[in-house]
This record gives sequence, C-alpha cells and structure tokens, in this order.
Amino acid sequence: MEEQRATELRSEKDSMGEMQVPADALYGAQTARALINFPISGIRFPRPFIRALGMLKEHAARVNLELELLDRRRALAIMEAAEEVVKGELDAHFPLDVFQTGSGTSTNMNANEVIANRAMQMLGQTAGTPGIHPNDHVNLGQSSNDVIPTALHLAAAVEIRHTLIPALHRLQEALGEKAETFDPLVTIGRTHLQDAVPIRLGQIFSGYARQVALAKRRLEAALEGLMELPLGGTAVGTGLNTHPEFAARVIAGLTAVTGLPLREAGNHFEAQGARDAAVSASGALRGTAIGLFKIANDIRFLGSGPRGGLGELILPPVQPGSSIMPGKVNPVMAEALLQVCAQVVGNDATIALAGLSGNFELNTMMPVTAHNLLQAIELLAQGVEQFTDKCVRDLQADRQRCESLIEESLAMVTALAPVIGYDRAAKIAKVAYETGSTVREVAKAEKVLPAAELDRLLDPRPMTEPGIPGKTR
Repeated sequence: MEEQRATELRSEKDSMGEMQVPADALYGAQTARALINFPISGIRFPRPFIRALGMLKEHAARVNLELELLDRRRALAIMEAAEEVVKGELDAHFPLDVFQTGSGTSTNMNANEVIANRAMQMLGQTAGTPGIHPNDHVNLGQSSNDVIPTALHLAAAVEIRHTLIPALHRLQEALGEKAETFDPLVTIGRTHLQDAVPIRLGQIFSGYARQVALAKRRLEAALEGLMELPLGGTAVGTGLNTHPEFAARVIAGLTAVTGLPLREAGNHFEAQGARDAAVSASGALRGTAIGLFKIANDIRFLGSGPRGGLGELILPPVQPGSSIMPGKVNPVMAEALLQVCAQVVGNDATIALAGLSGNFELNTMMPVTAHNLLQAIELLAQGVEQFTDKCVRDLQADRQRCESLIEESLAMVTALAPVIGYDRAAKIAKVAYETGSTVREVAKAEKVLPAAELDRLLDPRPMTEPGIPGKTR
C-alpha cells in the first residue's frame, strides 16, 4: 500500500507542456523538468538560502497587495505559504541540485510552484488546482535574475552578521581571557621555526585575539556590499514589469525583520551583471580562514608532545587519539578547524571563478556561488564554535616547560649583545651550542660580566618589554 501511494502521480503543465509530478509534491512541472535535467550532485540549496527565498516571496506578496496588484485572497494565501517556507516546514519540496541553470531559474520556479500549490491548499483546494499561478501571482514583479542574487545577498548577510561574527566574538573573548591568564608565563619566541628571544605566553595569545578582532572588522566591511539587494531589476536591470515602488517597499520589510541595513542596489545593471559583492565577501571569509589556520596550527604545535614535542600548552583531551597506541591524545579540535579553513579557501577559489562569469547583463554561476559562500560561512561558524568550546576555553599552560625552554635557549644571549657586543655574544652562543651548556653557564664561566649583572641582564621577564637591556627601559 505504501509503495502504491509513492507511485501516485498528478499532471501539471508549464509552457513546454505536461509533466507528471508525484501526487504529494508541492512543486510543479518546471521543478519536475529540472529534476530530470540536473541529477548531478545531490547537493541542495542550504536552509539559509531557502529561508531567504521564502522571505522575499512573502514580502513581495505583501507589497503587491499594498500596491493593489494582487487581490487580498491570493496575497494572504501566498504570504502564509511563504512563511512556511521561511520556517523550513516545506524543505522536503525543494529537491533541486545546486548545479543547474546558472541564473537559478529552476530554484526560483521551485519556490514559486511550492508556494502557489501550498497557497491553494490553504484555500481548500488540492495542489495543482488552477487559481494561484507560480509566475503571474507568486513571481509578480520579479525575475529569477534579480530574485536569486537578492536571496544570495540576504542569506549571506544574515548568516555572517547573526552566526559567524558572534562565533568569532566568542573566540576572541576566550583568547583574550587566556592572554590574561597566561601573561605571567615567559616562554621562548620563535621565528623561522627557530628559537628567538623571550616572549610572554599571554602576549602570544593577545596576538591571536587581535587577529580574530581584525577578521571581524573585515567581515563587517564585506557586509556593506551584501546589503545592496538587486531586487527591482527584473530581467536585465531595467525593472521591466515591476512597479517603481516594489523593490524599495519589499526591502524595507526585509530590513524590519532582519535588523540589517538593507538597501536597493544603487545600479541594477551592476547588481545583476556582476557578483563582485559575493566575491568580496568570500575574500573576507578566506582571510578569516587563513588567520584561524595560523591560530589553530600554533596551538596544535605548542601543545605537541606531551614529551617529545614543544609541550608549552596542555590541550584538553576530548577523545582517544589512536586505534593502535593506547593513551595517545591528539589535537583533534585544532585539526578539525584546520580542515574547515582549507575547505573555505577552496570555496573561495570556486567563487572567484564564478565571479568571472558575469557576461553582459547577468552572471550565470549564481547557484554555485550561493552554495560555496553559504557553506563557507556555516563551516567557519560551526568550526569556530567547537574550537572555542572544546579547545581554547580549557587550554592550560605548562609553567615548568616554559621556564626550562627559556633557560636552555641560545637566544637569551641577545640581551647581552648591547653590553658586550654582537660578536662576543655570538661566540658565547656558539660555545653554549657546542658544549650543551646554557648561555648563563658559559657567560659566567668566561666571566664576561659580574654574576649579579649577568643575572639581571638574563632575567627573561624584562626581555618581553621594549627597551635596551643594560642601558634603558
């Protein structure tokens, strides 16, 4: 019986003729054709994009009612059905692959058909019954060419502002807290992967916190371009078949529900012919990923060991690290974030290539741009949240290890150079290296300075502040 119901079909028509559609599907003929044409990846448009489409359709119906272009009965039914799209209640009826027509027309029509059929159900009719038309009523005043890029901008802006930036802010705070906690601990700095002069562990983490703060700032700047919505340009940017007040009114409604300072595109020909704002936003995401890669990798290396590595940090053990080595614990949260960052950099490359496809009055790689941009935002937000909660917040420092690294470092001799000269200091470092001694031990043995003066100059804490040891501070 279940199998029989699954094969039940109904007939729907579009401009190319009849199509058989599953009886319980809310989509119609155009979506059914796209399902046949694009069985490519199984990757669907993400929830934020479908939500943005629903928001657009709902506010479009409201504005068309206000402008007396749509009767009240149809408008209210469309708005109610679109709200279900916004809430995710109709996601099962959006089956299309992201690798489809470059304008995203198939998915725009998918939304139009689903909303039209669901609206008819709300009016007491069955799906497929004429009365609310996907094009004439749901798509009134719109074109796929302005709807799809508008949904892309809207979805990306909402997710960056309300999901990714808050996640980064929590990471920044966690890193800042560690900077304060670790500030008393002096360890060895490293340049070229070699020992350098002393640095406080808190100073290292303050740099990480600042990286995240600057990433947030760059994302905020990238948001500026996404706030411009192409809605109102219809097919080629001229606004044919739309009311002159339509776009501004719809965008005002979207501004009210999202809390974002959205605005109509300053030039609709730019807004539809190019995807520069999405490319720019992707660049900011790539920059964020690169910064996060550095932070996660540093923490991974600083926690390496526990006995054969650097071992200055103690990473929280969140799961067993090996199927063969008992007791091994790996830096899995850092590794997960590193993989996220690698994927985001790859997504950016795809978006850059897609941005090259703004031919004449339309970019024709909008679906793949939407997929990669929104995936990058989601991956970064989720990766950052997990890294913050399961790694950074519970990080500890190994004080004894930090102190031993400082005393053993040949770079300690740097503080002696202003007093005894570069060449003599270099000779001490060379002897220390060759004999396995510390700089302090060699300097005392050669009596280059009184013992008390040596101890003062080789105190690592003052080396972490500006000044010339032995002269000025």
